[in-house]
Amino acid sequence: MVDVIDVIAFPGGFNLPIWAAIDNGSFARRDLDVRLHYTASSVEQVTALVSGKCQIGLTGFDNVVAYQEGQGEAKLDRTPDLFAFMGGDNAFLSLVATNDIASYADLKGRKIAVDAMTTGFAFVLREMLERNGIAASDVTFERAGGVVERFQGLKEGRFAATLVLTPFDLMAQAAGCRVLQSAASLIPHYQGVVGCAGRAWASAHRSELERFIAGYREALDWLFGEGGMQGAHGLLQSRLPQMPPAIVAATCGKLLADDGGFERSAKLDPQGMDMVLRLRSKFAMPPKQISDHGKFIDESYYRNAASV
Repeated sequence: MVDVIDVIAFPGGFNLPIWAAIDNGSFARRDLDVRLHYTASSVEQVTALVSGKCQIGLTGFDNVVAYQEGQGEAKLDRTPDLFAFMGGDNAFLSLVATNDIASYADLKGRKIAVDAMTTGFAFVLREMLERNGIAASDVTFERAGGVVERFQGLKEGRFAATLVLTPFDLMAQAAGCRVLQSAASLIPHYQGVVGCAGRAWASAHRSELERFIAGYREALDWLFGEGGMQGAHGLLQSRLPQMPPAIVAATCGKLLADDGGFERSAKLDPQGMDMVLRLRSKFAMPPKQISDHGKFIDESYYRNAASV
């Protein structure tokens, strides 16, 4: 019997592992039919997960924390029970701006686009601005949807800057925009994308979740193995045929880098999760000190997946 799992993620090259697992049969060999759905915003994504429309999300760890702590932007019709079961990356975040913005100082008085004010890496953006001498009151934040929508708005000049994920930083440069700074240069440890699910669903479908993790990790092994880089080029080009070959190569180089690329074993990063909690404790309103990342994760599924 083949089990169906609906997964919701943001569009972008950072989906390489799940594309590889689908195309190379890593899921099929484990009797899984994984169907990938793309979201336009973190609000839409979390709503789909909490409602049960999708069972697994590839989303920022901060989103999991936000909604479990009652600080998310979406108005939910039930209490969420989300948790992270595996890691993924440091989010590959960069602050990009229109070409007339030469430095952080030039952002004063300008409009900066965000996905949401309380989730969607907004607090990474706030921290980057603050460390470079820009207070929240110096700029105007505008909710503008997911990374695709914000990237398009940046090219059209509807706002001065936004935080994007690779490959949108590379695409922005190619479109004449400027990369002001990568988040990793300021925040070396940050838990970006994680695999998350609802606890009730996971408990009732332990086998499916463990097989999903095993298939995902097998795809990572393939990507980082011999010939994986070439295979990644083909995957990315097939999913994003409009992307120029030079950007395909640069994107794969960043995502599969030995230092700063995907977490090869899909492990959660304790230091990275703690940084997420520190930023949320610092910026979220109403103020709430959150210090125990353990309450937002369950690694038993990850450990058991090693034998699947």
